[in-house]
Amino acid sequence: MPSIRSVGPVSIYRSTIIFVALVLTFAILVTLASHAIGFGILSTSFIKTLGKTLCLCLIAIAMDVVWGYCGILSLGHFAFFGLGGYMIGMWLMFARTKDIVLKSIANNALPATPQELRDAIGTQIFGVVGGARIPWIWHFADSLTAQLALAVLVPGLLALVFGWLAFRSRVTGVYLSILTQAMTLALSLYLFQNDSGLRGNNGLSGLQNIPGLDLVSQDVISLWFFWASALALIAGYLFFAWLLNGKFGKIVRAIRDDETRVRFLGYPVETYKLFVFVLTAVVAAIAGVLYYPQAGIINPAQVAPIASIYLAVWVAIGGRGRLYGAVIGAAFVSLVSSWFTGGQVPDVPLGFYTIHWVEWWQVVLGFGFVLVTLYAPNGLGGLVDVFVRKETSA
Repeated sequence: MPSIRSVGPVSIYRSTIIFVALVLTFAILVTLASHAIGFGILSTSFIKTLGKTLCLCLIAIAMDVVWGYCGILSLGHFAFFGLGGYMIGMWLMFARTKDIVLKSIANNALPATPQELRDAIGTQIFGVVGGARIPWIWHFADSLTAQLALAVLVPGLLALVFGWLAFRSRVTGVYLSILTQAMTLALSLYLFQNDSGLRGNNGLSGLQNIPGLDLVSQDVISLWFFWASALALIAGYLFFAWLLNGKFGKIVRAIRDDETRVRFLGYPVETYKLFVFVLTAVVAAIAGVLYYPQAGIINPAQVAPIASIYLAVWVAIGGRGRLYGAVIGAAFVSLVSSWFTGGQVPDVPLGFYTIHWVEWWQVVLGFGFVLVTLYAPNGLGGLVDVFVRKETSA
């Protein structure tokens, strides 16, 4: 009978089963409450919010693996998330624009040549930034298969090159965090330029309109993406739970606790760190592929370094070193943030000043991070541990 290894007080087998059951139950309840096939209790926009939250939970798991388990505080993983979104966004925008152009010229006396069609698509997409030609990086934008492959290959290759250069130089600690942040800043600054080929500050928009599904309502499409996000989250959780429960997980945690000793024992520390860094970057990109069609738009501001800092805050609040802690932290902050910034929380008039929560939410998040760091180092996931201890001792 296999031994049960633990990550904290909750065994990884037990926590995985509970997690999968909870996510599936949650997905079924949301489906029953949807407008598409349920009772119409939940709006389509809120189901999209829930789907996006599940994607954020997936990237939070990736962040927890690279930081909570391997000890690499990456402040650049949201860049991989954004790159995945840009790759799928290119296909969504190109294919949708192509359909629009084809419909507009359908009644022309002479059919358009391939070059005329491509020029018309280029004008539609890049006219907003004063361009008309389709950049070379859009070469495969007409192929969904190619763009899905690029959504994995581009972030993975960037992580591989960056990680190889950083880890072979044995850059660690805060210096590595600064380098990852610099990488993210460089990428976002490049994307802000109009000649980047990705429409600069305008970004890619209209991503919620899925080509070929014009007759399918957004109610149904939002539910499809919600289920895809839920299944991706379950798959990611199961994969990392399996990976971290064996010898590989022990070595990774040992690198986090004492990298020098692990290297002295003969393990290729740099190889392990590079593998974890690239793997989590790819998972972050997959989360981005599912997130942005639900968000409907992506622009360089969403790839800025602050987004990766928020990601670290989510994991810290949830409790790093626990996969379920990362999920709890991301879900909690995402949903509470949507509540505060959505204008649903009434303003607080103080006479001399009125607190508008849309403006003050980030301050509240910052104070919450400080309080959790000082008084609850295990994060919200620690509450699960306390419950399990009481249950076990009963």
